[in-house]
Amino acid sequence: MDSVQQHFIELLAAKGMQLSQRQLEQFELYYRELVDWNERMNLTGITERDQVYVKHFYDSLSVAFFVPMNDIHTLADIGSGAGFPSIPLKIAFPHLQVTIIDSLNKRIQFLTHLCEALELPGVNCLHGRAEDVARMPAHRDRYDMVTARAVARLAVLNEFCLPFTRVGGQFVAMKGSEVEGELTEAAYSLKELKAKWQMTHRFQLPVEESTRHMLVIKKVGATPAKYPRKAGTPLKSPLV
Repeated sequence: MDSVQQHFIELLAAKGMQLSQRQLEQFELYYRELVDWNERMNLTGITERDQVYVKHFYDSLSVAFFVPMNDIHTLADIGSGAGFPSIPLKIAFPHLQVTIIDSLNKRIQFLTHLCEALELPGVNCLHGRAEDVARMPAHRDRYDMVTARAVARLAVLNEFCLPFTRVGGQFVAMKGSEVEGELTEAAYSLKELKAKWQMTHRFQLPVEESTRHMLVIKKVGATPAKYPRKAGTPLKSPLV
């Protein structure tokens, strides 16, 4: 174990999280695969090892600082990109059954390869638009938790993500520094999509101390039949 992994372990220990040797090996292999594939396709602008461990791995695991992950069994990650936050969460909490949805097939190919390389069972990587997949009975109103990390404004994200969330389940939106305006703007979409904002957790990423926000939204009723609207519509004309 070197200084980067030691720092990672110490940061997580401060939050009450422990990783096994096997889990640490999986994170290191994740890093290597990410950098290798990134040379052929654009997965991330962050490739320095210490930065990947903090800005991608630690940041993804921050969901678990605020939500008890042992209560979560099914997780859907919308617009996952290079697998954040779902793959780090799956490594740390192997019991999770994870579905990843991304509209770019190249990213899905990377994630499928990654799950094989890391020997992660129980991860389903789906190529498709969130608006289309959410209309399939196997995915509609089904997941204990749905995550999205820096994908779009909250009014848009709600329509992407809440149709996947089961009644009583949670949608966790991972955001950067400013969220108050987005929350106000999203009030109508929350009402329309039968959900309620529960709380916003604010924290700082270690080392660089940039601010992050995690918005926890509870699904209180089944998704109305008209949502989500057809692919592309939520981005063009958000529910505001």
